[in-house]
Amino acid sequence: MPIRTRLTERLGLRHPILLAPMALVSGGRLAAAVSAAGGLGMIGGGYGDADWLEREFAAAGNQRVGCGFITWSLAKQPHLLDLALAHRPASVMLSFGDPAPFAPKIRQAGIPLICQVQTLDHARAALAAGADMLVAQGGEAGGHGATRGTVALVPAVADLARETAPETLVLAAGGIADGRGLAAALMLGADGALVGTRFYAAEESLAVAEVKQRIVSLGGDETLRTTVFDVARQLDWPQPFTIRAARNRFTEAWHGREPALAENRETAVAHYQDAVAARDVSVAGVFAGEGADMIRDIAPAEALLERMAAQAEALLRGTAGWLA
Repeated sequence: MPIRTRLTERLGLRHPILLAPMALVSGGRLAAAVSAAGGLGMIGGGYGDADWLEREFAAAGNQRVGCGFITWSLAKQPHLLDLALAHRPASVMLSFGDPAPFAPKIRQAGIPLICQVQTLDHARAALAAGADMLVAQGGEAGGHGATRGTVALVPAVADLARETAPETLVLAAGGIADGRGLAAALMLGADGALVGTRFYAAEESLAVAEVKQRIVSLGGDETLRTTVFDVARQLDWPQPFTIRAARNRFTEAWHGREPALAENRETAVAHYQDAVAARDVSVAGVFAGEGADMIRDIAPAEALLERMAAQAEALLRGTAGWLA
């Protein structure tokens, strides 16, 4: 029997799993596949490109999907929120910045607001803005995040939400790549999970084949949190956010030597851009999380979601047998 939580009831899902809105990776096709399989797919609005957003909403077809934005970047292009709301998304997710300027418009549109948080202060700000759901993102997560671990952060955020706004749902994120992670998230007090890296290697992902293959071969020990890829991509990310990515020749050359990288920015940027164009993952960034240890194939999103849900269901059914 499917797992029923407040999340599945609230959003009408079969499984308590959301696709992370990974920038330029979670496109309309992937989001639609996750939604069709019983989760909720989220299009990754990322740094903001109106034409890209329109194209990916079109690619989602008639499937019910949400959309996510990098909040500090959305502040530079607030009209993109209007574009997304015009498509009546199932939810809007804001990450990495103050949600307060955008929350009223989202709530007035009757769209559930999801805020991703990395600290309890972030969670308090999101609750004050009226978030309907919080995503407690641990530092194990791929891509941008902070440093707190998922296992400690999720119950702390769940307790805060329960005490402050009991109707607010909590999702766990960071290192969740199979049913064990989903089951653990529920035991930690979450209503579901937001999953990124596992779907990065889905067939429908917009990632190029070389990146997907690198994720399949990657181990969590081979990742690190760094800022060097943001310097190379000329992205001015605010503190305290860094990016978790696979170690490669670029991190070997520059991680820990950021002042030297800044001094050689022009040459390094050109080198990095050439590597991205050539799909050379020995230099280009592969933004995967520590859950990469559990990713050993590239498969359709439906199969990945069903596999994760079935494993979690089996584990949760079997927990009673652990008690004397």
